[in-house]
Amino acid sequence: MYYSDEIIEEVRQRNDIVDVISGYVKLQKKGNSWFGLCPFHNEKTPSFSVSRDKQMYYCFGCGAGGNVFTFIMEYENYSFTEAVKYLAERAGVALPQKEYSREARERADMRATLLEINKAAARYFYVQLKSENGKKAHEYLTGRKLSEDTIRAFGLGYSCKYSDDLSRYLKGKGYSDELIVRSGLATADEKRGIHDKFWNRVMFPIMDANSRVIGFGGRVMGDGKPKYLNSPETMIFDKSRNLYGLNRARTSRKPYFLVCEGYMDVIALHQAGFTCAVASLGTALTAGHASLIKRYVNEVYLTYDSDDAGTRAALRAIPILKEAGVSARVIRMEPYKDPDEFIKNLGAEAFEQRIAEAKNGFLFSLEMLEGSYDMNTPEGKTEFLREAARRLNTFEEEIERDNYIEAVAKTYRVGYEEMRRLVIKMAVQTGLAAPKIRPKASTGKGKEKEEGHIRDQKLLLTWLIDYQELFPQIGKYISPEDFTTEMYRQVAELLFAQYEAGEISPATIMNHFTEEEEHREAASLFNTRIRRLDTKAEEEKAVRETLIRVKSGSIEEAAANLDPADLQGLQRLVNARKALQDLQKLHISLN
Repeated sequence: MYYSDEIIEEVRQRNDIVDVISGYVKLQKKGNSWFGLCPFHNEKTPSFSVSRDKQMYYCFGCGAGGNVFTFIMEYENYSFTEAVKYLAERAGVALPQKEYSREARERADMRATLLEINKAAARYFYVQLKSENGKKAHEYLTGRKLSEDTIRAFGLGYSCKYSDDLSRYLKGKGYSDELIVRSGLATADEKRGIHDKFWNRVMFPIMDANSRVIGFGGRVMGDGKPKYLNSPETMIFDKSRNLYGLNRARTSRKPYFLVCEGYMDVIALHQAGFTCAVASLGTALTAGHASLIKRYVNEVYLTYDSDDAGTRAALRAIPILKEAGVSARVIRMEPYKDPDEFIKNLGAEAFEQRIAEAKNGFLFSLEMLEGSYDMNTPEGKTEFLREAARRLNTFEEEIERDNYIEAVAKTYRVGYEEMRRLVIKMAVQTGLAAPKIRPKASTGKGKEKEEGHIRDQKLLLTWLIDYQELFPQIGKYISPEDFTTEMYRQVAELLFAQYEAGEISPATIMNHFTEEEEHREAASLFNTRIRRLDTKAEEEKAVRETLIRVKSGSIEEAAANLDPADLQGLQRLVNARKALQDLQKLHISLN
């Protein structure tokens, strides 16, 4: 939904950034800023800065930065609209309600009702687990070495042995048979009427990324079939686009996920301190899962079962993850079957070691491929290397392909050049090779110059925030049009307008950017590292030189794009060059 600038600004002003971030990060005041360990990357020395004056945060380690909306978006993985709603509720700001069509309103109401039913069921199952009826199920969980804190944290429960128990409870709360069936918690037929989907099972609530119960998994008590049963797909539950444990793993701040096969593996890993563990929901890893994972991390460690089925699942998952831009490594559980058994027998420290020893996904697939060839014969090894060469051609980037050629050559004791030639030969044979157009040699000076202009413009924006007395001194010489990058120009326009209005507020400027990457880039403009000089005179000289470089870069770009027939443009260029000459004589004064 669209919210007005006035509403967004009211929400931002009512949520002091230091107060909000203190709820997530331990901050310590140093000078005018607050510092703590960055929640977005692992670090030992605090480089995460929060400014109450600017109402902004910035990490000098990883570049994460923005205003209070950006922080909530990045930490909670919310959209901009969701962040506004969250902070509005926190501050008690009433937001205008969106006008829905009748169909959209009915659909939204149905989703909300199904979420209510699932939440009520989860509470019911948990109470049953703690009752005398659930004693056997509770003993099963504690027998699996789960603590009471873990049972509570994951909301584990029990469905009674009577097949209409939950249905009767939900109907008593006012939900109709139709709604209960639509929730996936019950089925109905002419012979038996409505009856529960789950009964006499240990229950695992499945939550979405925002910790809303969207479905359930149930493990049977006894010898019933199937051993594990999941909720059917509903309006709120799509098993190919959700991951068990994601609601907890996404806040672990690890740069990777541990991807498991089962609920108990995830729970056992979380209990042992590996809080980035997730699992697919009774199905093989899909492109939907990989896309979801990519929203949070760029790397996964596959911790599938050590049997043949687990190996096949890992081999299927590796290319799916690669297609989504997620690199995969494989952890082997031998001599145990899965992470749950491994942790119970060898402990967390040994599992940490297995993580450190995890095999690169591509090299793991080659290791498994070896079993199809007689590697003790020249013919067998040659055929294996040919197949490896074919697979190496799936890497589109040349530098990545060359790195893998080097790794394969080293692993299988083949000369690098010999392996590279074999890869090229296989590419030709399979039609993957194409003549390359070699770019003309370049010194790279043009790119360096362009990057220098960008750095100068970012630096100038930082100077303007820190020293607002610069505005009247430079107004005759520098304008927003001198910022040659679109975003920088937009920010400069807002900044100059704020100065004219009498109030500089970088955090308000951030409200104009609703995408996370835009927030990051805009935040970096106000937080460029400035090397503080020994004397005020040196700082003033540095500012003047930055101004001159920004103006020179602006003139160069204008001249390069000038149409010779544009007389007005030509006059503007003449005036700009005159302003540059005057700027070179200007004395900058910083208070």
